[in-house]
Amino acid sequence: MTITITTSNVNGLRAADRKGIAQWAGRHTPNIWCMQEIRAPQPDIDKIFGKFAFEYAQAGAIASAEDFTLTNEICRVKGRAGVALLSDLPVAEQRYGLPGLTEDVDSGRWIETDVRTPEGYTITVVCVYVHAGNVDDPLKMEQKYRFLDTMLIRMGELRDEAARGGKQAVLCGDFNIAHTPLDIKNAKANEKHAGFLPEERAYVDKWLGEYEFVDVMRDLAGDIQGPYTWWSQRGRAFDNNVGWRLDYQFATPELAETARGFVIDKAPTYDLRWSDHAPLTITYDV
Repeated sequence: MTITITTSNVNGLRAADRKGIAQWAGRHTPNIWCMQEIRAPQPDIDKIFGKFAFEYAQAGAIASAEDFTLTNEICRVKGRAGVALLSDLPVAEQRYGLPGLTEDVDSGRWIETDVRTPEGYTITVVCVYVHAGNVDDPLKMEQKYRFLDTMLIRMGELRDEAARGGKQAVLCGDFNIAHTPLDIKNAKANEKHAGFLPEERAYVDKWLGEYEFVDVMRDLAGDIQGPYTWWSQRGRAFDNNVGWRLDYQFATPELAETARGFVIDKAPTYDLRWSDHAPLTITYDV
């Protein structure tokens, strides 16, 4: 039995709704869908997720809206961040926020959901939105590194639980780091820009090395250039495929071994995008 997990930065849920995200949902119906940069109040979130439920039902993926579970956390800084996780699989438990961080700016960036697969396994799915950072603003870089440092503690706990034979885990989201030159079109020109700093990339090295998580898409794709998941709104970056790979699924080893394929659903044209990020979907044979 396979399940599909999608991660996508929606760049504002209300704007994405106006641009056709609900129709995308009806065509693809991922079992688990992690979304970042929701940037909307709860009534609007509920209304748009109602549209998703309608599209899933029309596609035959669910019988009714009651077959959906929505988990979301709104950022306490208005108009910022916000994460949501939608599941048409049974949910055992939901946890909100990255343990150890209490500042408003760190809210709306981390939720965990324990999901039961059709075969009866429970996996922990984490929806993550890491701070973007800005080298011209030391405070924003401090916030990013604080978040990444705190992430290490929780990732260690998830790794240890999986290693003991407990729940496997996958972290899905916009991590705002391109790991290697394969993950960014113009590596040399961006070595001093947030998102490709050596200090940021070292965290990904640690996740994959010391913490034993697997970059599932890269593991499936091999050492090829890209494919990218984000393109700047400026210039003709999208048309010329001058992109960055910022969206990932990092899984514990046993779960990563079940991955069978991935799709980055880049829109056919600039005008048909509903976000500046493309959704990353991975199929797992669990």
